[in-house]
Amino acid sequence: MTTLTFSHALAAQPDADHTEFEPPKPGLTYMGRFSVDLSAPIWELGKTSDAGKRRIIPITGGHFKGPLVNGEILNNGADWQVVTSDGLAMIDTRYLLKMDDGELVYLQTKGLRYGPADVMADVAKGKPVDPNKYYFRLYMTFETTSAKYAWLNRAMAVGYAMRLGNAVIYDAYLLK
Repeated sequence: MTTLTFSHALAAQPDADHTEFEPPKPGLTYMGRFSVDLSAPIWELGKTSDAGKRRIIPITGGHFKGPLVNGEILNNGADWQVVTSDGLAMIDTRYLLKMDDGELVYLQTKGLRYGPADVMADVAKGKPVDPNKYYFRLYMTFETTSAKYAWLNRAMAVGYAMRLGNAVIYDAYLLK
């Protein structure tokens, strides 16, 4: 019995069958601005693997406001971050959102933050740094049992972020 792979299946079809369509173009819809409080001490675990140094940054609260979502960030999450030897921070947050109507939404972000060593040293010290001098992007997914916000269970979003003192602030955009 012969098994065809996806590429073999496409190759077996005439070019006209798969060239009349194109993948959709990306679109973004502004969701809102998130301000995530990081006022608790950071837990530095050190080098736990070849990937880098593990650190846990407690998320102590915050808020978000925009045309699609509004509410507060509860004091219950953290960024389970790994920082590589060349300074790349691999972001992995999990925290709970309380919408302005009381509904709860779990949020997970994954992302990357990096830049020139001197710029990142100032960011780490909590100094104000122009966010255009470093890269800080997030990918966001959501979970909820709320009927009103069930659309978030099937949504993906991206965030363009900056670190300012004891807070991360980012604008979230829904991927259409």
